[in-house]
Amino acid sequence: MMQTGSAPRRRSVAVNVGGVLVGSEHPIVVQSMTNTDTADEVGTAIQVAELARAGSEIVRITVDREEAAAAVPAIRQRLDDMGLRVPLVGDFHFNGHKLLAKYPGCAAALDKFRINPGNVGRGSRRDEQFADMIRTAIDCDKPVRIGVNWGSLDQDLLARMMDANAGLAQPLEARDVMMEALITSALDSAARAEELGLGHDRIVLSCKMSGVQDLIRIYADLAARCDYPLHLGLTEAGMGSKGIVASSAAVGILLQQGIGDTIRISLTPEPGAPRTQEVVVAQELLQTMGLRAFTPLVAACPGCGRTTSTLFQELAGDIQQFVRDRMPVWRQTYHGVEDMSLAVMGCVVNGPGESKHANIGISLPGTGEHPVAPVYEDGEKTVTLKGDNLAGDFKIVIEKYVERRYPRLSAAPETTSSEG
Repeated sequence: MMQTGSAPRRRSVAVNVGGVLVGSEHPIVVQSMTNTDTADEVGTAIQVAELARAGSEIVRITVDREEAAAAVPAIRQRLDDMGLRVPLVGDFHFNGHKLLAKYPGCAAALDKFRINPGNVGRGSRRDEQFADMIRTAIDCDKPVRIGVNWGSLDQDLLARMMDANAGLAQPLEARDVMMEALITSALDSAARAEELGLGHDRIVLSCKMSGVQDLIRIYADLAARCDYPLHLGLTEAGMGSKGIVASSAAVGILLQQGIGDTIRISLTPEPGAPRTQEVVVAQELLQTMGLRAFTPLVAACPGCGRTTSTLFQELAGDIQQFVRDRMPVWRQTYHGVEDMSLAVMGCVVNGPGESKHANIGISLPGTGEHPVAPVYEDGEKTVTLKGDNLAGDFKIVIEKYVERRYPRLSAAPETTSSEG
């Protein structure tokens, strides 16, 4: 689904990542990454499962030492035993060539390798160790993401480009040289991988920055110079609203320009907050832009002096969680339910109108209004709710609407348990 007024999607080659197609005309893919110790195979498998059930279509795990590499096949097996075929990406830095060579089971169990050209060695060792990892990818028939990051840029390359720039009659600013070095590192590494025999359709690129304008600029340039699929993400985005706003601004602008084939929202997790928040934010970004649909979203008013009660805020949050919890079953049972729109409004000013615009909406009484809550389905008032069980009654109305409005798929699950 493409938002009206957005730029045409940049056409790239398609890359198969463990059964998930990335690039070309295929839907933009949501990715995430674990923050567990990969050597803890149980804990890592549990977190991967949580991310996958939340909607992450590809999950990256750190492979930083021998214990982690040795655990990867067991993690894959645990996920398979849970019925989760989510692709796993191995994130390698510094010693990936050694780990892949010593632990062939790790290479076989992964669905993609992530290689950072700035962290595979220096000088001649860099070329040799990069080649070793690419040859392993070829032997195991695995795609590779060549992921350049401004915090770990190849310093030899940067030094050479800075020296060349200094000799120009009109040298560029240092930051401009660094930006070009990032793109050069990605494109040269991809070209080298193809020279070694890796297929053009087995490469994904990324050039991550932590500044919004920098990210927009570098991806616009990179997109114009290659047809590899591009993975978007603002690196070190930050915590809470700052990280969400910065990532949404940068990634959203690029997506609006038709740039980007996979995305990750790299949030610093709040203490005690679920890792799955980054998945939810990525899904909501794509959905609010009209690029994909994952789960019904609830429109709700911001509140004002007419809504001194917290009832509508509580109900809006309750209903959004309810539909997220029900989606795994609804998705397997009904066709098109992810496109359903809901509204939970707080007073008579915009409440009835906004509720009529949604597939199903409820207009709660504001301060001083009659204590009743009309419900609208497809623009028509169908029932008026009142009393202390508004949330429960409205959930029943939603469930009945879904059953009536959306056609059933041929094979429906027997269980009604779900995880958002």
